[in-house]
Amino acid sequence: GIYLAALLGNGLIITAVACDHHLHTPMYFFLLNLSLLDLGSISTTVPKSMANSLWDTRAISYSGCAAQVFLFVVFISAEYCLLTVMAYDRFVAICRPLHYSTIMGSRACVQMAAAAWGSGFLNALLHTANTFSIPLCQGNALDQFFCEISQILKLSCTDAYLREVGLLVVGICLALGCFIFIVVSYVQIFTVVLRIPSEQGRHKAFSMCLPHLAVVSLFVSTGTFAYLKPPSLSSPALDLVVAVLYSVMPPAVNPLIYSMRNKELKDALKKLIEVVLVQQQ
Repeated sequence: GIYLAALLGNGLIITAVACDHHLHTPMYFFLLNLSLLDLGSISTTVPKSMANSLWDTRAISYSGCAAQVFLFVVFISAEYCLLTVMAYDRFVAICRPLHYSTIMGSRACVQMAAAAWGSGFLNALLHTANTFSIPLCQGNALDQFFCEISQILKLSCTDAYLREVGLLVVGICLALGCFIFIVVSYVQIFTVVLRIPSEQGRHKAFSMCLPHLAVVSLFVSTGTFAYLKPPSLSSPALDLVVAVLYSVMPPAVNPLIYSMRNKELKDALKKLIEVVLVQQQ
């Protein structure tokens, strides 16, 4: 049910943004990319898990596991980079409105989106190559519904484990840098918004920023807890719940968060649904 909700919600946003020329702006261009990444991340893990449930098996091939790790890290890493870019877009729109069209031109937007996708690809390449070059000394059974790097490392030799830990530390430092950039951007955004004299202006600014801030909070909090929780809290049941929270819930919830407070997007979705219903009749 969650997977179908994610497919429907993100599919509607992608179609609405692509078809409605009123939504051909930088903010919705990045939102379209976010929906593509959400669809990719949840489609990498959940369909295989559902197929295994239907066939009453837990098997996955070695190459299939490597592909799953690579694609999942691509989409998750690129999504975090894109959320950072979207924070910058909101900062320019509210704090530098007169320069917005110059700074956030179509070419600049495409380059920033490409950089987010490229960063995800490079990060995934490094992690996948490193993880699957480590010999597994403790069997080949994972206590998870998909091939998660942290679970694979539990099966590795102790000395080889340290190599991946070093790569993870570098990744955490980069993620922390993105997080600090987002926080600083929003501190400046809210400083400017609270100075807006009209209540309508403040409401419009908040409606632009709060959905993005909610998505960032959901993404960062679940991902941080999944990878930085104390070992004493680790258990198969808790690891499973946390993995669902950071890998399955955000792609399903993000379309709802963005459509709740966004009048332009809601209007575009209504038009899209009306067109579909008319064609069916």
